[in-house]
Amino acid sequence: MKIGILAYQGGVYEHKYMLHKALSKLGISGEVILVKKLHQLRNLDGIVIPGGESTTIGKIAEKTGVLSILRDLIKEGLPAFGTCAGTIMMAKKVRDSVVGSVHQPLLGVMDIEVIRNYYGRQRESFEIDLQILKLGKKPFRGIFIRAPAITNVWSDVSPLAKVEEVIVAAEQKHMLATTFHPELTSDTRLHELFINIIKR
Repeated sequence: MKIGILAYQGGVYEHKYMLHKALSKLGISGEVILVKKLHQLRNLDGIVIPGGESTTIGKIAEKTGVLSILRDLIKEGLPAFGTCAGTIMMAKKVRDSVVGSVHQPLLGVMDIEVIRNYYGRQRESFEIDLQILKLGKKPFRGIFIRAPAITNVWSDVSPLAKVEEVIVAAEQKHMLATTFHPELTSDTRLHELFINIIKR
């Protein structure tokens, strides 16, 4: 199994560590590669789009030619896992909690609407235990840093977790999205879920 991480910004090495740990726990041999250039998209079985600053990630991906090719690959069925800014990148509709409409390069592949900076700025970051039934009874520690929120879903999107009725994790076919940072915990269950999506 060959999993890529879009590696312009954010928790790149944390995701790499967690993917290796999850592959090991599942008994799957695989490699994790950092994707910055077009040729590194070849022969991937899945892609992780980490947190960071979504506008910056989008602009760099667009400049390198990665954005449009990655968009096509995901539309054609390449499994994708977005966290925080990665979820913003995957959304078909994006607004900002302060400025409203935004004009930024997006992948626009998942039937979700996202509001950036939903809870406020850095000082409004928080942690909370989440109930994600798909992962079992044990709570998952959600780490929210300048987090967005999924405010609307349509088509066949399944919400996986909520905080006070606001969706913070969702799945659609081969796509997984969280508004928090699972790579900053020691809990590999969401990364294992993504690997199992790849295996389908």
